[in-house]
Amino acid sequence: MSRQQRAQIDAIMRRPRPEARTVAEMRAGFAASRATTTVPSGIRTTETTLGGRRALLVEPADRQRPGTILYLHGGAWALGSPETSLALTAHLVVRTGMRALSLDYRLAPENPFPAANHDTVAAYRALLDNGENPAGIAVVGDSAGGGLSVTSLLAARDEGLPMPAAVVAFSGGFDATLSAPSMDSKAGIDPLFTRESLGAALRMYCDGQDLRQPLLSPAISADFSGFPPMLLQAGTNEVLLDDSTRLASRAIGAGVDVILDVTADVPHAFQNFAGVLDEAGQALDLAAFFLTRHVVA
Repeated sequence: MSRQQRAQIDAIMRRPRPEARTVAEMRAGFAASRATTTVPSGIRTTETTLGGRRALLVEPADRQRPGTILYLHGGAWALGSPETSLALTAHLVVRTGMRALSLDYRLAPENPFPAANHDTVAAYRALLDNGENPAGIAVVGDSAGGGLSVTSLLAARDEGLPMPAAVVAFSGGFDATLSAPSMDSKAGIDPLFTRESLGAALRMYCDGQDLRQPLLSPAISADFSGFPPMLLQAGTNEVLLDDSTRLASRAIGAGVDVILDVTADVPHAFQNFAGVLDEAGQALDLAAFFLTRHVVA
């Protein structure tokens, strides 16, 4: 394990940031921070639409294998865009040879729950309506997008849509009640989040809804019957660690094939540091292997 690299990443994430007083300032700061991530070469991007929303099509510059990744960006349900998660999307495209469609779903507080969930389900339905085989689709997301990768498929399943080939979530948020033990055990160890900061984001997103319902807290209340294979990745230095461990346990109890991949001493969504942190590249290698194993033509 790369102790020096991990220490450097932790120090970077703990640097003081200008205080953001408005949502617009928060979004600008988030975009600026993600602009420093490494986007690999060997891709081409095209703006398109999917399910009535803007999307970014990311394709291999050269030979493309069959399969589509529906990518859902992170950003605490209020920040982010396909561009802020382009590094993650591009790394998966390069490693798998598949194309990806990264969705610009609606954000809180202007569009609170369930707007983002509706958008992601509509995007998945649009892929099916366009003739794509569900066995050739994987849904992938990071952070809030990791949560949406699961909740959108819960809603899609309940609407009678066929399930895709696989789900991958990087540091997903799966418990809006913030009741996981790691919320306390990782307090101070997590260089990015606290229960208070996550609570503020969730208040914007949840807008007074029942926090225990499956589309907000699948780790504690969802029925995963009929779900496709899942890969859940998390780091031990994040307060959201037990969102993934508890979701994995619940899905396994429903008979779902689950790989829970936990990396020591790395922060939330550490895959963003590919090219800087060895473990980030290794995690993306595993995600790509998982996707190519499960997604078929």
